[in-house]
Amino acid sequence: MQKTRRFDDVQPGEALPALAIPITVPLVAGGAIATRDYFPGHHDLDAARALGSPHIFMNILTTNGIVQRYVEDWAGMEAAFRSVKIKLGVPNYPGDTMTFSGEVTDKRADDRTVEVTLKGRNSMGNHVTGTVRVQLP
Repeated sequence: MQKTRRFDDVQPGEALPALAIPITVPLVAGGAIATRDYFPGHHDLDAARALGSPHIFMNILTTNGIVQRYVEDWAGMEAAFRSVKIKLGVPNYPGDTMTFSGEVTDKRADDRTVEVTLKGRNSMGNHVTGTVRVQLP
């Protein structure tokens, strides 16, 4: 288990390690089902194609969960999420890889929080961009 980052040890400009997430059918369909998003474009190839999509595509709640995983992998399990703000870009389709990068962009001593600005990029561009604020011990 990774040790939780300490507020005093984190500085603005610190880069988070990259994280590559292979986009697979089980990840896309399973994430949609786990989040109770039964929209056919997330699990039914024929329905996705009827919408003009080349394949099923990831839902926002799955993306949000992976964003949280990325930050928690860096911050540690004792970090407390205070806000997650994301914006979707290009779709995530099975057969591609989404690679995360991020950087600490703000640090507030009054509440011991740091802000991470991040992006998750696939072969078509940014799938997700956003900021996450976590409180550190």
